[in-house]
Amino acid sequence: MIKYLSPEVLLFAYQQGLFPMAESRNAKQVQWIQPKKRGIFKLGDFHISKSLKRVILKKDYSITVNSCFPTVVEKCADRNETWINDDIYKCYCKLHEDGFAHSVEVWRNYKLVGGVYGVAIGAAFFGESMFSEVSNGSKIALTFLHDRLLNAGFVLFDTQFLTEHLASLGAIEITQAEYLIKLEKALNKNALFLDKNYSADVDTIAQRSTQTS
Repeated sequence: MIKYLSPEVLLFAYQQGLFPMAESRNAKQVQWIQPKKRGIFKLGDFHISKSLKRVILKKDYSITVNSCFPTVVEKCADRNETWINDDIYKCYCKLHEDGFAHSVEVWRNYKLVGGVYGVAIGAAFFGESMFSEVSNGSKIALTFLHDRLLNAGFVLFDTQFLTEHLASLGAIEITQAEYLIKLEKALNKNALFLDKNYSADVDTIAQRSTQTS
């Protein structure tokens, strides 16, 4: 079992189906998690409710990518209970510098109000955490992240666990055995998170999958 944390170890662990969590912000060690059930988004099956569609089409926000990665991680950790300790924070920031970790940011009136970050390896994206300082902030970030992954050639969008929040957007739960099969296929493909040919079209995104709310 992996007993320490470094950017290189993180990349290796993801490829084995593992991810790190600390017991608290001040914890000195991390635990390596491999849940029996795994949360994923099936790319192309992202659910946008009527209320979220209205929010997206209002266009009173702007989206950036990798504009303030460390700040996104800090805001994800800024809660009463967090699994992001200092070592995790430093390692993901280094992975960002090395081109593996990415963030999607939501801005309103020049203020960062939502975001999500994760790690891309091959054609797999491992979602780590998200935050929201306004209603639907994290949902907007996830919507634009999903669209980027879908159109940039990714085949696996890992959410680690299935939460009610993620399920409302279409995430599902699969067994670890099923996950490892999908992971192997994704790692044997290539996709570019910063695909120069990709551009987000708000109207197309909002129309893709509308659900009743």
